[in-house]
Amino acid sequence: MKKLFFFFSFLYTITTLTFPPLTTSAATSCRTLCGNIPINYPFGIDGGCGSPQFKGMFNCSTDLFFTTPSGSYKVQSIDYEKKTMVIFDPAMSTCSILQPHHDFKMADIQNALIRPSYDTVFALFNCSNDSPVHNRYRNLCFNAAGHSCDELYSSCTSFRIFNTTSPSGNSTIHTTPYCCFTSYDTVRVMSMNILDCSHYTTVIDNGKMRGVAPLDWSYGIELSFSAPEIGCDRCRKSGGTCGFDAETEIFLCQCSGSNNNPTRECGGGMTNQGGCNSININYTTILLVMFMSFLYTVL
Repeated sequence: MKKLFFFFSFLYTITTLTFPPLTTSAATSCRTLCGNIPINYPFGIDGGCGSPQFKGMFNCSTDLFFTTPSGSYKVQSIDYEKKTMVIFDPAMSTCSILQPHHDFKMADIQNALIRPSYDTVFALFNCSNDSPVHNRYRNLCFNAAGHSCDELYSSCTSFRIFNTTSPSGNSTIHTTPYCCFTSYDTVRVMSMNILDCSHYTTVIDNGKMRGVAPLDWSYGIELSFSAPEIGCDRCRKSGGTCGFDAETEIFLCQCSGSNNNPTRECGGGMTNQGGCNSININYTTILLVMFMSFLYTVL
């Protein structure tokens, strides 16, 4: 009896030492959809999902929102092949709605990873005669697919308020304030107060803007993002979801089913320490040999 007690105690000790419990700070699951927007690497809406560089930039209620220092912007679409994302600023003016002016700001890391593309045109309205883009920095303004300020002021209901008239003899002269079509770099460096323009709107010039009336423009901000390639394709092809350790921010491949320990890939290819599962150690065989040796000794 003592021998059996000693044997089971020995077996328990060996098993515990041989198969220690695995702990991790990785996410247990990663949602892949928010509303109708697919959530794939490098983005994530749950802790430990996606790339750590984009941590905290997205939140999902009924819709997906992208958060910057100036506010939250509804995500309209994400193209993972082209690496572009379109967001809409609910507080900006459009051809049909005039909104109070404010600035669009992004964090430094966002400017490095997911900044507005060169197809995004910032249109500044009701600029004063002293505006920098009307004087010293006039070269920052460019032609927007053949469209003019007068066209916007006359065809957009929201901008007609800026039209002024003054008598000139027997006729009336219509005048409009200066406006400027420019890039994101301009509004990044100079705030709306410095630019001395009261309103702005953003339009995506995807090559279809020429000859299209302002009312039918594609209003929004297109962002171009970059994704660090750290083995996510390998993880996805093995059936896993790309994520990271919440404490160390080291890349982890989240696997479902019985293989739920974070690895570099699913299906037993890599360990959570990053090494290969090719070490020629069979713990079951070792345990069996030790068990047989023990029986030979005590019996």
